[in-house]
Amino acid sequence: MSTSIPEDQQRNYELFRDCLATALLEKISEPETKPRRRTKTKSKKKATVSPPSQIHPISNEEDFEMNIQISELANQSTELHREDDMTENTIPDDDLADFTDYIAAETFACLPPELKIIDYHDYIASPTLQTQYALPLTGADITAHLPNLNPDIADSLSTYGITHEEKQGIEEFLAPVLTAFLTTLSTAPPPPSTTRADACEICGRDWINLSYHHLIPRFVHAKAVRRGWHRECDLQNVAWLCGACHRFVHRFKNHEELARRYYTVELLLAEDEVKRWATWVGRLRWKGR
Repeated sequence: MSTSIPEDQQRNYELFRDCLATALLEKISEPETKPRRRTKTKSKKKATVSPPSQIHPISNEEDFEMNIQISELANQSTELHREDDMTENTIPDDDLADFTDYIAAETFACLPPELKIIDYHDYIASPTLQTQYALPLTGADITAHLPNLNPDIADSLSTYGITHEEKQGIEEFLAPVLTAFLTTLSTAPPPPSTTRADACEICGRDWINLSYHHLIPRFVHAKAVRRGWHRECDLQNVAWLCGACHRFVHRFKNHEELARRYYTVELLLAEDEVKRWATWVGRLRWKGR
């Protein structure tokens, strides 16, 4: 049974879902490399030289050929196991949107009531909230703020390999999600702009929240002008991106490379890696609630 989101909580739910989707996509698009399974090999015995009077003079050659066949079969078996490992816990693309909706709705329902309706002005005007939800949040904070988290959420994330209790449990997974959610809520709205796009300028999705990305990252503004890469008047050029594409761009290249080689949307989309990402993530669509 799907969780219904009240109308007055819909805006914050959509923001939370975008932050969660970004974290899920980051996990799925950079899958953990599993160690290759090794087949057990018997200890090699030293070859013994057959006496001249041996009845089967070609037994060594036959053994050699048989060992090759056994080795090839073992390698084939190992490859099949490895392929099974790679697909065993992967979320099919067609189900990813439904999975994201489910995890987002069930988790959002467990958030403290104030976080479901809070906006920028409420957060800025309340020192208590700023202290209570001091950023960045940690796994321990998630335990404190979401004490009634539905255990089915943890089971679902673990089933698909999103979380691993021995490495990163659900609290550690949700900490940056809730941090991103609160960071978005506590960030002043951008100034009105006639150039604001109606859809993400990389994946093209127009039903998702957008934020502006400085095409020349702010961290290198001074260097960009000092070294003559860009004029100062060009430093505020932005692209409107969804959360997932925004994070992807910053993983794609470092600040300096973005400033020097990828300072327009066209330059970004000229790269095959960016095209593949845009095609894949552009197929994901959230259902209305």
